[in-house]
Amino acid sequence: MAEDGAPRDERGAERNKRPEPSLKARALRFLAAREHSRVELARKLTRYTEDHDEIDRALDELAAKGWLSSQRFVESVVHRKSARLGAERIRQELRGHGIAAADSSEALDGLRASEGTRAYQLWLRRFGEVAEEPEARARQARFLIGRGFPASIAQRIVRGAWQPTEDEGSEACGSSR
Repeated sequence: MAEDGAPRDERGAERNKRPEPSLKARALRFLAAREHSRVELARKLTRYTEDHDEIDRALDELAAKGWLSSQRFVESVVHRKSARLGAERIRQELRGHGIAAADSSEALDGLRASEGTRAYQLWLRRFGEVAEEPEARARQARFLIGRGFPASIAQRIVRGAWQPTEDEGSEACGSSR
């Protein structure tokens, strides 16, 4: 320490304090870790300033340069969550992040096409066999429905009436039925 209280390095020179990163730099740091929605990024940046206009300007600049994209955010969420959640639950999550239905409809339509297979794979990993008791079947169905899969598919799976078709790939489901 110097006489004036400023920290010094091993050679005796004063250590420079790093300047606080700009909002844009902070936003880029968040985006480097994973894709974020505009709403989510704005919420995180409010910790550093209460000036919403400054946050909007920084986010507008990032969006103009292609670093902030709602389409990429949708694709990222769908990729991360599709093995564990149904299309309806993912749609709700995207809506909670401020994503318009028009921005997510194409990705969710693609998910709906594989809804049965994904629900079956999840059920197979979690339970593995058809339950004998109605209470256990109801619990299994609630598990799938709670994760956003349609009730009709959940009921067919827990009754043992779901069979993956050839184009759905029964090997991918972990079963040779």
